[in-house]
Amino acid sequence: MGSPMEFLPTADDERIIASVMHDGEQPADVIRRALRLLEREARLDHVRRESERLAADTPSQETGRW
Repeated sequence: MGSPMEFLPTADDERIIASVMHDGEQPADVIRRALRLLEREARLDHVRRESERLAADTPSQETGRW
């Protein structure tokens, strides 16, 4: 397990955490879920950029390369 971190939520942070908390969850569980979602979003963004790059590199646009 990693070292403890301190997080001082604002009133708005507390409102958001409470609004998405599942039964039996603690605020730390909500923050962990949010971190996983951020990681997933970053991976999807990377894949999206890579697919756009690959789509721009098509045989129809680069005659003689293929």
